Amino acid sequence: MPASKPKKPERAAAGKAAPVKKAAAAGKALVAPRKATASVKAAPVKAVAEPARDESRTALVRRARRINRELAEVFPYAHPELDFENPFQLVVATVLSAQTTDLRVNQTTPALFAKYPTPEDLAAADPEEVEEILRPTGFFRAKTKSVIGLSKVLAEDFGGEVPGRLEDLVKLPGVGRKTAFVVLGNAFGRPGITVDTHFQRLVRRWRWTGETDPDKIEAAVGALFPKSDWTDLSHHVIWHGRRICHARKPACGACPIAPLCPAYGEGETDPEKARKLLKYEKGGLPGQRLNPPQSYLDAGGRPAPPLGAG
Repeated sequence: MPASKPKKPERAAAGKAAPVKKAAAAGKALVAPRKATASVKAAPVKAVAEPARDESRTALVRRARRINRELAEVFPYAHPELDFENPFQLVVATVLSAQTTDLRVNQTTPALFAKYPTPEDLAAADPEEVEEILRPTGFFRAKTKSVIGLSKVLAEDFGGEVPGRLEDLVKLPGVGRKTAFVVLGNAFGRPGITVDTHFQRLVRRWRWTGETDPDKIEAAVGALFPKSDWTDLSHHVIWHGRRICHARKPACGACPIAPLCPAYGEGETDPEKARKLLKYEKGGLPGQRLNPPQSYLDAGGRPAPPLGAG
């Protein structure tokens, strides 16, 4: 009888083992396959995919910064995907990019800047002529009003120069914090976080923040990184959102940071099927800029076709 008593807890333990095993299996469904993709660098398999709901602040910072480092390796040539040669062209192009693709803006702005190369030129333009040029970008009447309006403010209040301060940029018609940070970070080299739709979607998927207001997202994410990282971080996240972590069907099976992502499994997990979802240079397709940086071309990227090229 004494010998049989120890067996009861053993059987009880065995009885409890089954649900534990199922829970583990359910957990494994969130972990990326070992061979996530052949086209992008995969993160180490040993990484934990599902962070605890009560993830500490320190753990969150470490995970967020690791994701950024991984993306920097995948997109070392990340850059603004709007064609521009000076701050004026960048602020106009960024305003025009609302509710359309950077590609469509890049195909449209060459004609605009050829006819109106300076703020003074665009400020004095016939609105109907500008509307006709901007028609392909959508919402062309509102955009015409904004770009002519901001050009007038630049010409009258800033000597025809784009200001390099946030508080001045947001005074321009059609320019909010998102546009201002694009200009500050990429035309003036001043750090800023660009909270566009891709950025908002990804940082919530990664549980960097649960905020939905762009200004609160900017503050929450900015607190996780050194200020010097903000501009490149924005590029990395936005590029990942455009190429791999899509809104409707993320290419989870081709994602280089899948082992670090709490949302792994929301999209296609089969590596072969996921690879077919990749966009732009990751899918072997042209990028969004007609005149991309040389580093992008050196990495195998292809420039976009001009408007009307088919």
